[in-house]
Amino acid sequence: MRFSRRQFVASAMAGLIVAPKVAFAADKLAVVATTGMIADTVRRIGGDAVDVRGLMGPGVDPHAYRQTRTDIVAMTRAEIVFWHGLYLEAQMEEFFHKLEKRTNVVAVTDQLPRDLLRGHDDYDDKFDPHVWMDPSIWVLVADRVRDALIEERPQHRAMFEANAATFSEELRALADYADRSLATVNAESRVLLTAHDAFGYFGAAHGFEVLGIQGISTESEAGLNRISGLVDMLVERDISAVFVESSVSDRSMRAVIEGAAAKGHDVMIGGELFSDAMGPEGTYEGTYIGMIDHNVTVISNALGGDAPERGMSGRLSAGS
Repeated sequence: MRFSRRQFVASAMAGLIVAPKVAFAADKLAVVATTGMIADTVRRIGGDAVDVRGLMGPGVDPHAYRQTRTDIVAMTRAEIVFWHGLYLEAQMEEFFHKLEKRTNVVAVTDQLPRDLLRGHDDYDDKFDPHVWMDPSIWVLVADRVRDALIEERPQHRAMFEANAATFSEELRALADYADRSLATVNAESRVLLTAHDAFGYFGAAHGFEVLGIQGISTESEAGLNRISGLVDMLVERDISAVFVESSVSDRSMRAVIEGAAAKGHDVMIGGELFSDAMGPEGTYEGTYIGMIDHNVTVISNALGGDAPERGMSGRLSAGS
């Protein structure tokens, strides 16, 4: 008997079919998190008391991600599921709303003050979801994770609170490093052109004009008029560096660079940034703090600023 995706979701939710085995450690809180940024935050706060399964690894675009059969089984068996919200996981929202009737499902952004959020280019009733680009906002997300873990395992309150306090202190140090490093970029050079508009919160925090070839969602299209307009802007303002992203195709960015070259203006790729996904697993860049440290350091140095080559604590990979 074969099942469509919709039939599989419904059957898995009802516990009617045998699905691929997904094991969690028996003595730990079974957690599933959608993005790498959330998974890393849960691990930092939960410590040895949690078993965290992240769904989206390096290079994965959460805007377009659809849950797999193994994902569905893992989430239905988890004690708590963390997702981002703010329409980031747009293809999974219906599933999460069904799942919350069966288990504890937490959107980590659901308690953020709305005055901290940016509007969404494509939807009047939604917000820009890329809040992790500002560590001072991510501190509030860490608080939400801490509180949700305490609710599930109150006996570990002291450990969760201590871990969260340490992590929040590191986030504030990261925000301070970003402020200091990016302040060394000249005002006229503070233009950040990337594949899609994921850096709005970064720009607001550090006084950068942020431009994306695509909109806030990678699902939006980059039209020829948009590319032509960006080429003209690069030439007119003598901007010499643009950036690609680890989770988005660089095809449109290459078209912009080629368009500028056709007009006699050389533009280089200033580096690859981590936008919607972190770096490789097991690396410093594969942590939330390492991801932001990398972005800040690469942007600052590519645009004429003065940041340490190996980042705020000397842990960035050589050549980052």
